[in-house]
This record gives sequence, C-alpha cells and structure tokens, in this order.
Amino acid sequence: MRIAQVAPLWERVPPPGYGGSELVVGLLTDELVRRGHEVTLFASGDSISLAKLESVHPRALRLDPMVKEYGIYELLELGTVYNKAEEFDIIHSHVGCASLPYANLVKTPTVHTLHGTFSLENEKLFKFAKHLPYVSISDAQREPRLDLNCVATVYNGIDVDSYNFYAKPDEPPYLAFLGRISPEKGVHLAIAIAKQAGWRLKMAGKVDAVDVEYYEKEVKPLIDGKQIEFLGEANHEQKNILMGGAVATIFPITWREPFGLVMVESMAAGTPVIAMALGSTKEVISHGKTGFLCNNVEECVDAVRNVTELDRYACREYVEERFSVQQMTDGYEEVYRQIMTDKFARTNGHFKGAVNVR
Repeated sequence: MRIAQVAPLWERVPPPGYGGSELVVGLLTDELVRRGHEVTLFASGDSISLAKLESVHPRALRLDPMVKEYGIYELLELGTVYNKAEEFDIIHSHVGCASLPYANLVKTPTVHTLHGTFSLENEKLFKFAKHLPYVSISDAQREPRLDLNCVATVYNGIDVDSYNFYAKPDEPPYLAFLGRISPEKGVHLAIAIAKQAGWRLKMAGKVDAVDVEYYEKEVKPLIDGKQIEFLGEANHEQKNILMGGAVATIFPITWREPFGLVMVESMAAGTPVIAMALGSTKEVISHGKTGFLCNNVEECVDAVRNVTELDRYACREYVEERFSVQQMTDGYEEVYRQIMTDKFARTNGHFKGAVNVR
C-alpha cells in the first residue's frame, strides 16, 4: 500500500527529547516500511526515517529562531501532500484540524489521528468535517456530542525493546516527573505530592514559550536542587534512566489527557505510575497492578506509601501485551484496510477483489 504519513513540523521525527505524537509517527512509519508498505513521511527536514522523507523546511520549527509564522509552513506542507494525493492509496494525517479542509478536495482518502483535545474553536472545523474517518488514541478522548466518524481507537505504542528494564529502583529513593512544564501536566501538584510524602522528586521536561510564566511563578521557586530537582529536557536514554531508577512516576494531570505516552514509557522501564484519574489514565494504567489512579493530592500521597508493593515485572509485561509498536501498527493496518474497502465499495458499487495492503 502507498501511504503518506503527515507529521507536525514543530518537532523532529522522532523527537530528540519531548514529543509524543512525533515519536508515535516515527515508530509507526518505520514499522510500516518493515512490513513492505511504500511510505512517504512528510515532516521536518532533520527527521530520521526508513521511509522516503519530504519536507518544506530543513529543521524542526521549534529549534529555528528564524521561523515566526508556524502556520505558513504547515500550509506549505499540506499543500505539498495534497498536490501529490494521487500518488498515494491513503493519507494519514497527524496534524489535527489543519488537514480537514484539504481532505475534502481529493479522491485519496485521509484518516485523521486525533492526538490532541477539542476546543470551542476547533470544534467548529471538526463538525464541518465530521464525516471524515478519525482514529482516537483512547476512548476517553472521544466527544460523542460532536458525532465524529471515529472508526477505531488505536492506542499509542512504543518500541519496548529500546527501554531498559529496572528490576529495582535506585538508592536513595526518589519520585520522577517527566513532561511539559505546564499547568495541564500538573508540575506544581507533583511537587506538592513529593513534599507532603517527604520524598525527593526529579523532574525533566521542556518549557514552551506559552508556559514560561507558569514555570517562573509556580515551579521555579520550589526547586531547591535537593529535595526538588529540575534536570531540563531529556533525551530517550535520559528519560529511561530517570524513570527506571524511580520508585514511581508521578502523573498528576489537571486535564483530560488524550493518551499520555510517559505512563507507558515508565511502565516499560518497570516503574509504576501514580496518576490522577482523568482522561485516558484509566485505560493506560491497571489500578493496583501497574500503578494507582487517584482523585486528589492526598490520595496520591497515600499511593506513594503503597507503591513499593507493586510488581515491577508486571509493569513491563503489561506494556508488552498492550502498548507495543507492533500492536499499534496492526491497529492502523486494519483501519487502512477498512477505509480502502469502503472506498472501493463507494466507487464501484461493490467490492471487487482483495485490497493489496502490503
């Protein structure tokens, strides 16, 4: 099958540090190539992929101080993709609502993976294009009131073998936090949990421009370099070491997290996750087995006291069974087959023979 994968341009594919959707796109693209598909990846020019790479800019936009209008490059990317639509059997968009108007203008079907959340403004565009095929990354992410054509839920996957397993945490013990330093990720709550529990907390993540004020006012004053440490942005190896050596990873989100790849990465390293019971966390964590789901800071503090009772091997096995890149790719291949079958049925009046998906 000839497949176009369309990635955001903000981060490289795969990202050198933080970047959940770009990591997923990279893993999916490479696995599709290994399975014999002809894949073109539309992404930043510094991306690394087994697929044919096409880009409208030589590097990730976040790392280019000369870029002032992100939307211009996104329009260039989508214009390039859809000008070449006839070269593909299917287009797989990971860029959100920006691709929706384009998908209506070509015969090649586009499947849209929803990596983000809905807002009062972007809902207008989703309603306009509600008939297009969508894939949610968790059941909790869906908004039934929008009546979108969600054809499947496909959980994000990781390359489990690329994560070292830690049978026991480091000494002296500590808690870990990994993610954007933002109110939605609940960094201030992670610090509160560590302080009330009397544990050390090691944090890593990026500070986007929109979150600088939050970091300066709500987080930075609480970092003492002793009990509360901030390590900056971490690459893959550093993330694995940070979470693998922790007694638990704290995931105290304050929003409806669409998926939360950090939870899977932590459990792959053998480290259970203590999370707020919001959004996808109920689907990603097995409560009492691979972590704890909590409703407030006090429950998180209680969970810290009990987390050492959990089996770290069970955390790793849970990820292998549910969140591997192979399982994710299986899910998307099934979506592609169904969309191609539906296309043949619409254009020919009935299905003429098997669709070649390899």
